[in-house]
Amino acid sequence: MSVPSLQDPTSAIEKRDRCGDLPHRPRVLLGKMGLDGHDRGVKLIARVLRDAGVHVIYSGLWQTPRSLAIGARDEDADVIACSMMSNSHLVLVPRLLDECRALGRPDMPVNVGGIIPQEDVPTLIAAGVRRIYHTGTGMEDIVQSVRECVRAHAPLQSSSTHAVLARQISLAHAGTLPAGAPMRRQEHPGRRGERVAVVAFDPMSPITGGALLGDRLRVDFNAVDEKVFYRSLAIVGEDYRSLPQITGLIGAAGFDTLIVETVGAGQNDVAIREHVDRTAVVVVPGMGDAVQMDKAGILEIADLFVANKADHAGEAKLVRELLDIASGRRILETIATQGKGIVELYEALLAG
Repeated sequence: MSVPSLQDPTSAIEKRDRCGDLPHRPRVLLGKMGLDGHDRGVKLIARVLRDAGVHVIYSGLWQTPRSLAIGARDEDADVIACSMMSNSHLVLVPRLLDECRALGRPDMPVNVGGIIPQEDVPTLIAAGVRRIYHTGTGMEDIVQSVRECVRAHAPLQSSSTHAVLARQISLAHAGTLPAGAPMRRQEHPGRRGERVAVVAFDPMSPITGGALLGDRLRVDFNAVDEKVFYRSLAIVGEDYRSLPQITGLIGAAGFDTLIVETVGAGQNDVAIREHVDRTAVVVVPGMGDAVQMDKAGILEIADLFVANKADHAGEAKLVRELLDIASGRRILETIATQGKGIVELYEALLAG
């Protein structure tokens, strides 16, 4: 009898596209509500869904019902998949459903997983939960449940302008935005205090079409709340064909400043410069030697450089090498995990 290794995954399914026949790639918002600090299970589910062709938006641990509802609305998710292990499901799940209604998406499907007693299931279903996953649920069942939540996108009727904008972005990204949608390009640099939106791109798998959209994880939406409109999108390579429409939609919705976070995976990822007013290139210690700095490509398009992880070894060497190629362009040092240099970076981005 073979004994599984401790390194073996808890569950696995064949890596292949299971969603190519749907009207669009499923968008699933994953998050853990309450005091649940265990992330291994949710990371496993994220990988399995990605490898089945799903676009997974991972919001992380210790989410509130409101932060998950804001995320699902602004990301135009097809379903929220939340879990908890703190025996608070009868309190937090109804609050999540209430927040979805209050934020303009009463139709948002909610699936719940965790250690949930069978006697509590009828209460949660009656409250509006679509599906409940108990321990031991198979991954194929989870993928199928996600597939069942997908409906063809059409213009959304909602009391929330954010919800309407989120759906317009989905349509624009798919190339199906109806003619006549209001558009406005931001015509001047932003100023502190004005409305800010973020569009964050991550790579789409060329094999399954799935994607792990993890940039939202880096923002504490329990504190940010609705102050920033944040949208994650998946692309192959540098396919920014939908970005002009998305930029116009966001401007027309009243946002004065748009920050675009790119895939930025290679030296030649430079197409973004055609779509933005200023470009910041983020580098970290250990990214390469002086020869790498001299190569043509992404470092050439920078209007300013951000040397992040300034508390790590090699930062001084990195800044010296940047100075050799900067040609007068500004170099800012930041420690994102501590918030150091972030205000200065924000002001520098909006100053040009």
